[in-house]
Amino acid sequence: MLDDIVFEKAQADRIALSGQRPVSDAPVSEGVLLHASGIEVTFGGVKALAGVSFEVARGQVYAIIGPNGAGKTTLLNVVSGVYAPSSGQLTVRGVDLTRFGVKSRASLRVGRTFQSPTLFKGMTVLGNILVGRHSHMRAGLISCAAFWGPARTEERLQRRRAEEILKFLGLDALKDAQVDALPYGLQKRVELGRALALEPELLLLDEPMAGMTPGEKNEMVWLIRELNRSHGITVILIEHDMGVVMKISQRILVLDHGIRIAEGSAAEVASDPTVIAAYLGQD
Repeated sequence: MLDDIVFEKAQADRIALSGQRPVSDAPVSEGVLLHASGIEVTFGGVKALAGVSFEVARGQVYAIIGPNGAGKTTLLNVVSGVYAPSSGQLTVRGVDLTRFGVKSRASLRVGRTFQSPTLFKGMTVLGNILVGRHSHMRAGLISCAAFWGPARTEERLQRRRAEEILKFLGLDALKDAQVDALPYGLQKRVELGRALALEPELLLLDEPMAGMTPGEKNEMVWLIRELNRSHGITVILIEHDMGVVMKISQRILVLDHGIRIAEGSAAEVASDPTVIAAYLGQD
């Protein structure tokens, strides 16, 4: 059982991300971070999402599940700005997200990983993490081009921050390795690190366990829990491994053919006849 896995002290030491404070100390009941109302997405004549509404409280691990083609990734793409909804409202901390594109959402502290790693091939592990730090760069164009004092100071600062993230992820020994030479599970961990480099308040994970071995899944579960509990990061994840979903999610949204069919705790969703029918079918 995942709850029974005991990690060694060396793994526990990874949570010491120097200088990073929890994003919010507020309990879940004190506020909503993301609010979605009546989200619709249409591709040609196909309605991928049909009026989906939900809320994610600060500090939650919130899962989105459903059969293949249910609209899960489409919904995550709306939140991350890849798709613009045909109608509906989406806000983070009360800010209307529909006014911001993909790049601008980084400034709103919304990070994202994908089902298949989308890393920069030919670059090192550390280089990929540093790419994620671009929104925190402050040195001007001229000083960066000439690599003058301000740019050198900032480069050292960003490199130190990236190395702290790699240490947390257990990748510090691989910082100079080429990402395309890494096993699939480690590549997914690098992509998580690049998302963390944005210092997100809201982290979107699209099937973070896909293609992983049982041991790699256990490690990823531990990382997600620590990011949520120790660093106050709110997580929205899509995941097909229901054992993982039921163990780490405080709230679960169930979609089927673009329609919200259930929402609730793990126990409520697991016993919902509509959810059972959508996944298993019924006579």
